[in-house]
Amino acid sequence: MANLTRDFFIALSNSEFLNENARKWGFRLGAEKFVAGTDIYAAAKKVRELNQHGITVTLDNLGEFVYDREEAIEAKNQILNVIEQIHELELDSHISVKLTQIGLDIDKDFCLENMRDIVAKANENHIFVNIDMEKFVHYQPTLDLLKELRKEYKNVGTVLQTYLYRTEEDLKELKDVRLRIVKGAYKESEDVAYQTKEEIDANFIKVVKERLQGEAFTSIATHDHHIINQVKKYVEENNINKDKFEFQMLYGFRTEMQYALAEEGYRFCTYIPFGNDWFGYFMRRLAERPQNMNLVLKDTFYTKENTLKKGPVVAGVAGIAAITFLVGRKKARNK
Repeated sequence: MANLTRDFFIALSNSEFLNENARKWGFRLGAEKFVAGTDIYAAAKKVRELNQHGITVTLDNLGEFVYDREEAIEAKNQILNVIEQIHELELDSHISVKLTQIGLDIDKDFCLENMRDIVAKANENHIFVNIDMEKFVHYQPTLDLLKELRKEYKNVGTVLQTYLYRTEEDLKELKDVRLRIVKGAYKESEDVAYQTKEEIDANFIKVVKERLQGEAFTSIATHDHHIINQVKKYVEENNINKDKFEFQMLYGFRTEMQYALAEEGYRFCTYIPFGNDWFGYFMRRLAERPQNMNLVLKDTFYTKENTLKKGPVVAGVAGIAAITFLVGRKKARNK
């Protein structure tokens, strides 16, 4: 049942039709709990709040499924503006970028030039750029572009997904690159990826431990307290310097644990997404943890006193109905 739920939300996240229409809806289904507004100024307020708790941030100006050059250039310019705002507002933040947002599906060289502009601007302002890893079809092209960028700049790194069989080998190739280690949020074939939670978790721990024996900085991205406790124990037993790594979680998830880890003296980073292209990101978060849907429903429909809200019921039902209606309408058109 859990796999069916995960597959359902991933299918929704991959729907260009729903992503496009979601831009017109505004936030629905409690998305505002996990997406920090539609512009950099709204997101900056959240960054400042976290910075005051000793937590750094990575900002993601949401976007994907870009197949038009003008749209890709516009996305690049928005990211350049984010870099300027981080510098001008003196925010403790770096940025995360999806290559499909700036032209990877249009032309690889075009995407590389857009990324050069972004990384160069960030380098001028002493800001790190993390290239988010997407679906497996984009995996090798992402590593290829990273390799080209690092010939000129060192303020750029990427993400490794531990549900992929090849991750351990890629870890060796990227031993000198700042990395974020994640489990992986897409639906991949058993030909290239582990399929069970047990296998993915075991590989996550294995990869993290191997990575911590190296020198490059590592972001350990997980909300799983069992894994976090294992990492903390490993760090203590092996006298690993806490400055070599950080824990990382998504905005809106396990906030109390985020604050607690920072207070314990661990470096901590919160991944803050913002923008109108919220739908795909939000659906993948539900796919990763179906329990998140319970949090969304509770937050949308109930007060802190556990009584039913009035206004949000209409909005929540409308959002669910909108998804159902749009999916149904698309299917009807395709018949």
